[in-house]
Amino acid sequence: MEGNTEQLSAKNFSYFCPMPSNLEIFHSNLALPADGSPSIEIKRAEGMYLYDQDDKKYLDLNSGICVNNLGHQHPKVQEAIKDQLDKFSHVMVYGQMVLEPQLKLAKVLADLLPDSLSCNYFVNSGSEAVEGSLKLAKRYTGRSKIISCSKAYHGSTHGALSIMGGEYFKQAYRPLLPDTHLIEFNNQNDLELIDTKTACVVIEPIQGEAGIIIPENGYLQAVKDKCTEVGALMILDEVQTGVGRTGAMFAFEQYDFVPDILMLAKALGGGMPIGAFISSKEIMDSFKSNPELGHLTTFGGHPVCCAASFATLETIQQENILESVKSKGELFKQLLVHEKIKEVRGEGLLLAVDLGEAEYCQKLIKKCYENGLFLDWFLFADNCFRIAPPLIINDEEIKDACSKILEVL
Repeated sequence: MEGNTEQLSAKNFSYFCPMPSNLEIFHSNLALPADGSPSIEIKRAEGMYLYDQDDKKYLDLNSGICVNNLGHQHPKVQEAIKDQLDKFSHVMVYGQMVLEPQLKLAKVLADLLPDSLSCNYFVNSGSEAVEGSLKLAKRYTGRSKIISCSKAYHGSTHGALSIMGGEYFKQAYRPLLPDTHLIEFNNQNDLELIDTKTACVVIEPIQGEAGIIIPENGYLQAVKDKCTEVGALMILDEVQTGVGRTGAMFAFEQYDFVPDILMLAKALGGGMPIGAFISSKEIMDSFKSNPELGHLTTFGGHPVCCAASFATLETIQQENILESVKSKGELFKQLLVHEKIKEVRGEGLLLAVDLGEAEYCQKLIKKCYENGLFLDWFLFADNCFRIAPPLIINDEEIKDACSKILEVL
């Protein structure tokens, strides 16, 4: 009104324009990657369980896609986060300042890994670990050819997308990185494609999004031998399998080889965002010259994330978490017997349950949500659902989960 200088207060404004609900904001103001989200509004999480706004609890068989290996809100990880926040959070992470949380994490990883994997570059995610590793391999070898596997998923950034093993997800974003090639996992005849023009082979120790495909007949060792023969680097993607998921701290420990570059993320941070690519000092020093500052990150190695990561690795070791992972996986396999289940495959607590039909699988996952069980599927195996609970799951919780799945079936 003319002459009226009164300003609407936030309270008055909300009277005329009621605030939207959380779900309305979720669907209107967040960029969602697909339609059909279950839209469960989470209020809190603790241990093995998620709780919605009505305090309905969901047994978590997904772990935030293999992130929360120690469950939700583990007290030792929470304590490490709070302690670090009381000291400092972001200052400047790369090359200018010596930060104790980074040093402690780098040292424990070096102690856990073979001598040839002693130099860490911390980043913020698995995709960033992939991008850094690709650059490092090209810089160190002076080559451009990159090989990855069909049905492999390594992330959604441009470089990671370029080596994804499925055209459906790539077609809308071409042109991507040139000189990328696909081989079939477990097919040793395809290894002839690895030649003296190859900078690197990027591979998972167990194919995740393909539906948990286990390597056979010394396949990973054969890949490493071929890389060594032609001077290419073997980059191992343990973003999903690392930090205890298969029953070993790193899945490659169960096979007879050591990669040239190891990539970690997901469970590494105990719920906080952190990734890493790890190699020898010789290879990693390629980033120091021609050009200097060959790879940079603002937040990679964030002190709070590093503190959470160190606490996660320390807790897994001190509490002997890995001792029971394989037996827990076997219990799932023993209990999940039903005429609709074609196969339960996997290693440790990284399992795929094959129902044979994609539509049937989606119906089961939706019904399990309704029954208080949180499941997930696979990008390249939509006839299967994933079982990847926190490693702290106990036998009674496994029996409860399997009972609910069988009831829905």
